[in-house]
Amino acid sequence: MSTTTIAARSSTLTIGLCFIVALLEGMDIQSAGIVGPSLAAHFSLSSSALGLVFSASIMGLLPGALVGGWLADKVGRKSVLIAAVTMFGIFSLATAIAWNYESLLAARFLTGLGLGAAMPNLIALCSEAVEQRLHGTAVSMMYCGMPLGGALAAVIGLTGTEETWKTVFYVGGVGPLLIVPLLYWWLPESSAFRAQKNTGAAQARADWRGLFQHDTAKSTVLLWVGFFFTLMVLFILQNWLPTLLRGLGFNRIEATTVQIVLNVGGALGALILGRLLDRWNVALLVVLMYCGILVALGGLGLSTHLTAMVIAGFTAGFFSIGGQLVLYALVPRFYPTAIRGTGVGAAVAVGRLGSMSGPLLAGQMLAAGSGAATVLMAATPGVLVAAVSVLFLLNGRRQVQQGTSLTE
Repeated sequence: MSTTTIAARSSTLTIGLCFIVALLEGMDIQSAGIVGPSLAAHFSLSSSALGLVFSASIMGLLPGALVGGWLADKVGRKSVLIAAVTMFGIFSLATAIAWNYESLLAARFLTGLGLGAAMPNLIALCSEAVEQRLHGTAVSMMYCGMPLGGALAAVIGLTGTEETWKTVFYVGGVGPLLIVPLLYWWLPESSAFRAQKNTGAAQARADWRGLFQHDTAKSTVLLWVGFFFTLMVLFILQNWLPTLLRGLGFNRIEATTVQIVLNVGGALGALILGRLLDRWNVALLVVLMYCGILVALGGLGLSTHLTAMVIAGFTAGFFSIGGQLVLYALVPRFYPTAIRGTGVGAAVAVGRLGSMSGPLLAGQMLAAGSGAATVLMAATPGVLVAAVSVLFLLNGRRQVQQGTSLTE
């Protein structure tokens, strides 16, 4: 068997297994939002208290991504991913058996730690499984599992009743624990990591200081700003959309249908935008995706009929979830192998600050009496800031390409 064939099979296996993990992660991340009204009723939660539940797992995502990315550069992507999947599976099950508000918050926070540690390793494994010109395609094929997992969570919520909200957490807990043995037996470690591990000089640079060297500092800051505001908008949609739609007069089935469509649109957006990232002008793609997000937010805030809301939901998913994929696929290009996991983890972690602030802000606005349209429109300035930051980032990338490539 030729070396090329072996490498192709290894890449396919890596992307396939990472897709399954992303599917399970996407299901768990959106599970609380899907059953938000049921959680609020079961635990007698106000809007602000429910927002804290949504944000609890996101609070865990931040340190999880930081530590998970850093450990990936120290001990390997595969072992950290296995530990992360085990963790979020166990504590998703714990969410289903939470007996009060405090135990619910604790279970969601610990679930977030595992979820956060998984994502930088998924990105690093997939981007390092292929050559650079296919980074966008490889990461998009993995990442489309996230919105599909969210859609699966919505379907599970749709087939149940207000009283069977625990089902989505049982499924979200058992699934990861079943995939762990497959990861242990079949997932290959990153060849790029294995190569740099044997190089003492490269290993010595695998620390946080590498993110702020003269050739990476500007990129790091701009990536962080782009991640913060893009994830802020995305997580408002993923966590609060069903509740916002119920407040607009849509029933549970209609609200869940829009959530499913949003995730289906996100899966298609991830695949299409990821492919375009490898083939199209990246700056033009960034302009398109942020304009799409702005249009979608307006549609969600102003639509009064189900058909219009479904179209707006699909558009929102296509550009917000697909746009986040573009950012995930871009990050590995700005860091060398020795600090790639650390760089990805740090960007994801800072993005989680936006993820955390988004649901909290929405909860506080709703508690103060703001309507759904006001909440959605409040995210508009953040979209504009993110767009400008990413465009500056790409301009800096062109300047870097005139010198030595960072990705070797």
